Amino acid sequence: MQTIINDIIYAFYYILPAYVANAAPVIFGGGYPLDAGKLFWDGKPIFGSNKTVRGFFAGLLVGTFAGFVLSRLYQLSGFPQNSLFQYDAWLGFMLSLGALNGDLLHSFIKRRLDISPGSPLPVADQLDFALGALLFSVVVYPPPWLIAVIIVVVTPPIHLLTNFLAYLIGAKETPW
Repeated sequence: MQTIINDIIYAFYYILPAYVANAAPVIFGGGYPLDAGKLFWDGKPIFGSNKTVRGFFAGLLVGTFAGFVLSRLYQLSGFPQNSLFQYDAWLGFMLSLGALNGDLLHSFIKRRLDISPGSPLPVADQLDFALGALLFSVVVYPPPWLIAVIIVVVTPPIHLLTNFLAYLIGAKETPW
């Protein structure tokens, strides 16, 4: 039992920069659209007006900072460098960049499917950023397979809960 609890804690520790990067645009976003309002060859927006330059870079900055803090905590923790529990600032950056790009890819796909910005696409809405983060993390330090599975399993309910809370406090217009 203790091992699975440790694995869950490690999974949260590992993916935290992606969670932070994904949430930051809700708080700091707005402004100029990342796609500059341009349309794709199909006549539909590339990403839509909800994906902004300020939101993207705020997410990248805040997520990377979270990764830096976690890497410092790891260095101060005394864990052996060859242990399962590894972390560095580049990993935080790549998790953040992957999370934001996963979300952008998801928005791009939703626009192709004629799903308007803010409308739900169940499961994909909850996993886009986590899968992007895991994919980008491979170049720095991929998580052990069990940690990746835990992240994929726990992210959807966490994402739904945090979105609902953001909706309750007025930070989001929809509860999903």
